[in-house]
Amino acid sequence: MLCKIISTVIVALMVVGCSHNSNYRGSLSIECIYTTEGDCEDSARQISKNNTESEYRLGFIEYDDQGQLRQRGQQDSVIDNYLAIAGQQDVIVITFVHGWHHSAKPEDTNIKEFRTLLASVSKIEAENSTIHKRDRRPVLGVYIGWRGDSIDIDYLNMVTFWDRKSTAHKVGQQGVTEALLKLEELVNVRNTFEDGNPQSTSRFVVIGHSFGGAVVFSSLQKILSDRYIDSRKTKNYQGQASGFGDLVVLINPAFEALRFSALLELSQDKCRGYQVGQLPKLAILTSQTDYATKLAFPLGRMFSTFFESHSTMRRHECQGTGVNNMKPVDIAQGSADRSAVGHFEQYQTHLLKAAGEGDDSIFDLKRAYSDWSASDTTDVDVYSSVTLISKGRTTPRNPYMNIEVAEDLMDGHNDIWGGRITEFIIELITVSVTPIQVFTRK
Repeated sequence: MLCKIISTVIVALMVVGCSHNSNYRGSLSIECIYTTEGDCEDSARQISKNNTESEYRLGFIEYDDQGQLRQRGQQDSVIDNYLAIAGQQDVIVITFVHGWHHSAKPEDTNIKEFRTLLASVSKIEAENSTIHKRDRRPVLGVYIGWRGDSIDIDYLNMVTFWDRKSTAHKVGQQGVTEALLKLEELVNVRNTFEDGNPQSTSRFVVIGHSFGGAVVFSSLQKILSDRYIDSRKTKNYQGQASGFGDLVVLINPAFEALRFSALLELSQDKCRGYQVGQLPKLAILTSQTDYATKLAFPLGRMFSTFFESHSTMRRHECQGTGVNNMKPVDIAQGSADRSAVGHFEQYQTHLLKAAGEGDDSIFDLKRAYSDWSASDTTDVDVYSSVTLISKGRTTPRNPYMNIEVAEDLMDGHNDIWGGRITEFIIELITVSVTPIQVFTRK
């Protein structure tokens, strides 16, 4: 009898506590003017800080638990609107995929912070366009929403960690790839024109947090590998390596290191060299104190991989460029399969920490453009308020970075919008979206 009562209570809690399971942004007819909190609650297309140096647009695309679009017209409305803009002028498109406990709900804290990031990038673009005497590129934001919680009860929703991990990979594999490819297509639309105009300077950046990082990586993993291979047209080991869009940033991503191994090993093949001008293509940032992925994640993976067979992989690190600098290392598959990518020490490529007191400097875009990976160890202050230190496991300017972030910059799983870490991400985006013509113009 007691068991029945307990079961009934649990079922009742689950029913009452089920999180919102339909789209939030169903209004598609107009581009809503967002001025203050509470505006445009159901609008899929918005414009904010209108006619200011921080102006940006924000569109919403939402998915269900099966990775299917909740409303195909919503995606079409956002992309068609942006395509019309990108066909007329160069643009910067920034997409954010949220993680655990978040959604596309009006005034979700991730949406608020994403707005701040878009406004900051827009302001920097306005300043740089004036300095370099070029046209300012509009900033077009895309917020990808899915159910980051299946239970809407505080504390009880902590048990949704592994359920939401499975959903995140499903959302990435089933639906998000289409949206990202279409966004990349619109960014490149002006490169198809045959009117003698110079190559487009439109740029595309994708950001994913927590399980949003899993969504992004699941959707792009095979594409990243394919692009990397295709970029080696002469099949040599020098030159530029391509990626997806212009930069993918994953913050405290919740997926296992073993999923990352093939891409990292591809970039390390024969310790190939990368020329000056190679830009970052993937940056993974994980806090040293992100205990959700440091402790809870491996616990869950321990049970889900209990009956799987693992072996030891003989791989190598790169202590320099070329085959003579390959250092053999052994990678335990079991550990890599149970550890979140950012906490697997053997795959960490950099350490990011706060600059020392009094060491803050003005961001030098020209220098950062050629030394974003901290390859010059004699002069490490590339960024304005942080220090990026290479761990010496990859060749300089390897386009895939797996960065360990010190606690004072990012403390915990959700502390992703702190001043210095946001500034670093914005500076990394600035490097990736700055037209090369800026540095080659005579």
